[in-house]
Amino acid sequence: MRDIRYTSSPLLASKTPVWRSKFIVAMLALAFIVLIGRAAYVQVFDNAFFQRQGQVRFARTLELPASRGRILDRNGLLLASSVVAPSIWAIPEDVERDPARRRELARLLGMPLAELNKKLADEDKTFVWLKRQVDEPVARQIAALKLAGIYQRKEYKRKYPEGEAAAHVVGFANVENQGQEGAELSFEKRLAGRAGSRRVIKDRLGRVVETVGDEIPPVDGQDLQLSIDSKVQFFAYQKLRDAVTSHKAKSGSVVVLDAQTGEVLALANYPSYSPDNRRHLSGAQLRNIAITDTFEPGSTMKPVTVAMALEAGKVTPQTLIATAPGTYKLDKFTIRDTHNYGTLTVEGVVQKSSNVGSLKIAQRLSAQEMWETYTALGYGRKPDLAFPGAASGRVRHWKGWRPVEQATMAYGYGLSASLFQMAHSYTAFSHDGRVIPATLLKAPEGATVEGVRVFSEKNARAVRKMLEMAAGPGGTGQRAQTVGYSVGGKSGTARKQVGKGYASNKYRAWFTGMAPIDKPRVIVAVMVDEPSNGVYYGGAVAAPVFSEVVQQTLRIMGVQPDMAVKPAIVAEQVEESF
Repeated sequence: MRDIRYTSSPLLASKTPVWRSKFIVAMLALAFIVLIGRAAYVQVFDNAFFQRQGQVRFARTLELPASRGRILDRNGLLLASSVVAPSIWAIPEDVERDPARRRELARLLGMPLAELNKKLADEDKTFVWLKRQVDEPVARQIAALKLAGIYQRKEYKRKYPEGEAAAHVVGFANVENQGQEGAELSFEKRLAGRAGSRRVIKDRLGRVVETVGDEIPPVDGQDLQLSIDSKVQFFAYQKLRDAVTSHKAKSGSVVVLDAQTGEVLALANYPSYSPDNRRHLSGAQLRNIAITDTFEPGSTMKPVTVAMALEAGKVTPQTLIATAPGTYKLDKFTIRDTHNYGTLTVEGVVQKSSNVGSLKIAQRLSAQEMWETYTALGYGRKPDLAFPGAASGRVRHWKGWRPVEQATMAYGYGLSASLFQMAHSYTAFSHDGRVIPATLLKAPEGATVEGVRVFSEKNARAVRKMLEMAAGPGGTGQRAQTVGYSVGGKSGTARKQVGKGYASNKYRAWFTGMAPIDKPRVIVAVMVDEPSNGVYYGGAVAAPVFSEVVQQTLRIMGVQPDMAVKPAIVAEQVEESF
């Protein structure tokens, strides 16, 4: 190679102009001045914007969740409570990609590996929930994996020890701990509490490096004590479930009230659902049929009609009513009894459940008198009960009634009511003529309930005697009899309305009554919808449920039996008028 001497290069040997050096130095100085000015602008003169941006990226307000209040039954037993249930979240871009460790994480989270990978691939690169509210043992196992990018947040999960039996009355809260149904929704403000907060600085990995400002501690929700007795609730649900299943019915409901205080001791529906597992639920399963659905109550309204006539002085218990020949023609309609009962006393009209006798008693009353009594008993009005979706039912204003409507209302057609309204109206008979307020909350010890007088004490007692006859020998509700306790009640069998008419083979079976009859302690109302196993009368389908629930409830309440001899229970098929 040729020897090249760079030092003798003409280019290097040429003399550089002085102005060029000065220009370069000046440009460098100017750049430094610009940087210093920019730094001064950012750090001193207008730093608010950049502080906000820094806070957005690194400062976080952490919510400190409040523990939701417990729901207790009247005896202090748990119906709903909150337990610690950490939620698992991730920063997807930081999560390890080791297939074996991801597979183990997916197993602990109870999800397919493909679903886990999809969450980590498709979601926001800085935050994604993997699973909300896992059990603490699972959370500890996940923490033990020490996977990068996987974090936990403390949350609370609701547990419902009574499960399906109390689902419709207790309801449930969602994953955000907000009440969605039942008492959880009705008493949301009392149960929810108030979340606290803590302002912190986090690094890019989500780790807290500094606390900023004062911490606001959470305020836990208040406990709620319901009037429900969990033992009565479970037993009522169990017997209702058995009845609906054995009669191949569509659904059923039971309401149990304390006849002296108005407290709701049980409110059960079947089919039900598990509040702890709410996947694939339908609206029909969530609906509290006993409160939200209304029906024509049928013959269970006949004691109300008789009580109206007694109060108006139009009849006495021994007034004779001619029901022969078992039919009555009114306008274009023919009203029928199942048998020709001939001449009955007013007591006999209730005992035999005569439609003809009931309408003839109603004809002695004015439409206004009947409407005002229905309203006073709570029909056509939304119940004053802290519960979502309570239905008001329907009772048209008396000025629009036709004679045939007044007649059919006498035996429970032409108006609608919920099962709860029916049970509540019977407090007028159990409480010596006064309708008392109903409540889902436990009443204070020694509290007195006055109520609103609708009937006189004498007339209320007279109707109780008729209810006892209706549930006794010769009555339509003989299967309501219990061992050791006297009972009174009225069965009902109502055809279901389909379109503008009534179905010929679809019925609702009812029974509403009370016990012990001389001084009632409980009111029980039962409804079974569309029994389809060959038997559909209220006295055969609903009355046996009433019998079992009454007997068990009175025993749980510690009520002494008022009958020394086991009553005779009639086993043959019982027929009744609609």
